[in-house]
Amino acid sequence: MPIFLVRIDERTGNIYILAGQETGILITRDGKWRYEE
Repeated sequence: MPIFLVRIDERTGNIYILAGQETGILITRDGKWRYEE
């Protein structure tokens, strides 16, 4: 699956990854992650 976007929010330290057409993953500063729709 191709990765289209990787974004780091400098305020919160969260990382957002957009892969494929609809798969979003949010990784928080403490290392926890979840799917975003």
